[in-house]
Amino acid sequence: MNTPKRLYKDVTTGLFFVTGVLSFMSGQFILSTLLFGAASLASNLNVVMPARI
Repeated sequence: MNTPKRLYKDVTTGLFFVTGVLSFMSGQFILSTLLFGAASLASNLNVVMPARI
């Protein structure tokens, strides 16, 4: 299991989400929408390793 990569992915997703919530509370709705979308993409994308031949 690739623990460091999973940890970086979780931290990135969390930062996007928390920043999106903070920007939503401050009234920056367009920025918060972009950050929530980035958090969604970061949580759902699977990074694959290249195949060794």
